[in-house]
Amino acid sequence: MGLMEKFFARSWGVHPRDYKRPAADAPVRVMPMPERLYLSLAQHLGAPARPVVLVGQTVKKGEKLADPQGAVSAAIHAPTSGVIAAIGEIPAPHPSGLPVQAVILEADGRDEWCESLKPCADPFGLDPDEISRRVADAGVVGMGGAAFPSALKLSSSRKAGVTTLVMNGGECEPYLSCDDRLMRDEAETIVDGIRLMLHAIGAKEALVGIEDNKPEAIAAMQKATAAHGNVHVRPIPARYPMGSEKQLVQTLTGREIPAGALPAEVGVAVHNVGTARAVSEAIRSGRPLVSRLLTVNGGCVGTPGNIVAPIGALVEEVIAFAGGIEGTPARLVMGGPMMGASLPHARIPVIKGTSGILALDAAQAHVRHEEACIRCASCARACPIQLMPLDIARHIRGGDLKGAVRLGLKDCIACGCCAYVCPAHIPLVQYFSHAKGSLAAEDRARQKTEATRKLAAARSERLAREAREKAEIAARRKAEREAAKAAAAAAAAASAKSAGEMSA
Repeated sequence: MGLMEKFFARSWGVHPRDYKRPAADAPVRVMPMPERLYLSLAQHLGAPARPVVLVGQTVKKGEKLADPQGAVSAAIHAPTSGVIAAIGEIPAPHPSGLPVQAVILEADGRDEWCESLKPCADPFGLDPDEISRRVADAGVVGMGGAAFPSALKLSSSRKAGVTTLVMNGGECEPYLSCDDRLMRDEAETIVDGIRLMLHAIGAKEALVGIEDNKPEAIAAMQKATAAHGNVHVRPIPARYPMGSEKQLVQTLTGREIPAGALPAEVGVAVHNVGTARAVSEAIRSGRPLVSRLLTVNGGCVGTPGNIVAPIGALVEEVIAFAGGIEGTPARLVMGGPMMGASLPHARIPVIKGTSGILALDAAQAHVRHEEACIRCASCARACPIQLMPLDIARHIRGGDLKGAVRLGLKDCIACGCCAYVCPAHIPLVQYFSHAKGSLAAEDRARQKTEATRKLAAARSERLAREAREKAEIAARRKAEREAAKAAAAAAAAASAKSAGEMSA
């Protein structure tokens, strides 16, 4: 083993204090329906959905409000019955708070389900493609936070010949415990969803990875899988970011996903345990994804716990139901503290990928001042992708984005391990995110330039073609005129000759 291999073989990731209890042990609470729901059309990876309802239209719970646009997109459904109050802009669940298009639904208080649902008593008798289609119709996306459309992942996994389904029950982010609570309370439903996904993919087995700091969830899932020989629960070490698909796949299967590759390329598909529950609900009852279990936690939350909230409820309403705010939050986060998005304010709606809402106090937020890098390499030891964050950051600060890319910038999963262990408090992930944004902007500019060049070339070609066609038409008309003149002259000559013969 070489020097660098020995260096990286020591460990990867970090072991932050998890802060999961007492929220994880508190019973699940169901939030009452708010008066209005704000349903973003871009709450999944890919293209935003396209509205299929009109302002003033009456809808029922589960009725489709927006269709997916393209292959990578997801449908949006009504979380309750009511009237479409508006279709317009709302703040995005992003630090910028920039506007996104949304359907705003005013609840009528009756919470009536629509009559077009298609439950299935024998889902294992369905064709795999039909399962994927029903999952797509239900608007199911990855519930771990990435929100990738689940139907597309199911169908593409089947086409790729995936043999192993890896279920992510790691939930390695501090403070979050919704997956833990879900596995404790609804293990049978999750396992049913896993088996349906196995059927849809055509995989041979499913491996459920659960961090070993969740003994109750492990026990519940082992009991639920006992009768199914192709679904196995695998306790894994509690280490952040064990929930990242590359680390999870390698830990459970020993297969390494190459840089720039997808899990399917090594015969694996990765889904969240919450996604499995949503798949079971979509197939068994025909009900679309209109609510989710999420964790409300942090030092400024009155009563931390896990809450079932409708999609489109405002963060401030969810926090109010969880006991309200105590003190002044130093940071409001949607998701986990490591990879979640800081929110500009609490009037942001819950989306399908919202795994948690955190109101952190000053001590938990760890607001620190950046100092000079001391070249200790702590960031390199912690990086789960085995990158050299300090060198990547040095190239970024020097404006050398190509150099940063050569060192693996695009392989960074933005887990935040490097920044977490940095003794100089350097916001490494912010540097990487800024650089990725700059590269994306350059790509867009390059694509725009290329598109402009192609349009200009196409216009030149069109004008040249039109000029050639005009010249050809002019030449043809000239030839026709000359032929007509010649014919007329010939006819006149013939007529004169005939007249002369007659006079003779």
